[in-house]
Amino acid sequence: MKRAEFRLLDRLRVRWAEIDLQKIVFNAHYLTYIDTAMAAYWRALAMPYAQTMEYLAGDLFMRKASVAFEASARYDDVLDVGIRCARIGNSSIVFSAGVFRQDELLVSAELVYVFADPLGQSSKPVPQELRELLQGFEAGKPMLDVRLGSWAELGPEARAIRGAVFIDEQKIPAEMEWDAADESCIHAVAFNRFGVPLATGRLLQHVPGVAKIGRMAVAPALRGSRIGRSVLEALMQAARERGDHEVLLHAQTSAAPFYARAGFSERGERFDEAGIPHIEMVRVL
Repeated sequence: MKRAEFRLLDRLRVRWAEIDLQKIVFNAHYLTYIDTAMAAYWRALAMPYAQTMEYLAGDLFMRKASVAFEASARYDDVLDVGIRCARIGNSSIVFSAGVFRQDELLVSAELVYVFADPLGQSSKPVPQELRELLQGFEAGKPMLDVRLGSWAELGPEARAIRGAVFIDEQKIPAEMEWDAADESCIHAVAFNRFGVPLATGRLLQHVPGVAKIGRMAVAPALRGSRIGRSVLEALMQAARERGDHEVLLHAQTSAAPFYARAGFSERGERFDEAGIPHIEMVRVL
């Protein structure tokens, strides 16, 4: 088993509380590491787990977990946990997992899940949509479709995401969220392979040659999975294509590191917008 076999690698750092009297990671913690990486795997598929399983009218139940220990991890080690779908049966799905310290394999595991009715827990055939999703991910296919369009074309999906994030979650007054600019903006919405909208943003003309990106929002369950980055890049590409040479945005300070990783730099002093600390950030296109 090698790192290169995994499209998904989830990174963690060993904590003091996970060490036993032998000064190595207690063996049971590796299953927790793998379970955490499984959650990252579903995010990489752009799949909000609970919502998707409800849509598929089933759920995945653990049938068997086999673990082999090759070497030990120690306090403060940086580990990468790989997850991949190894095979799909009629009602079962087998995942392989590997825990690596750089290229050294420490622990390998095989996890057998059964797709079943969530109430009676009787097995059911793996839905074709889920089968194709897993096979597509392992084959390297994109999990997202980022669409650009007008408010008339994408407004219902963008409105739902923004309402959930800005109004319900962040408590921004509805009258501050909706404005006339929506009608003239270019909007972006990211959909997963089930057609579920997961993230949005908009692009407007600030001044000639300078674009402004705003209303960036990602469904909570999918944050940290590069979906927001896909929307941001789609909007920047739209700005380039219309001839803009610079793009700016007002970033919530908690999101500033996200934009910095995308090449944006802070400009000016911090300020409040809708009661939330913001900073202006810019990037040359």
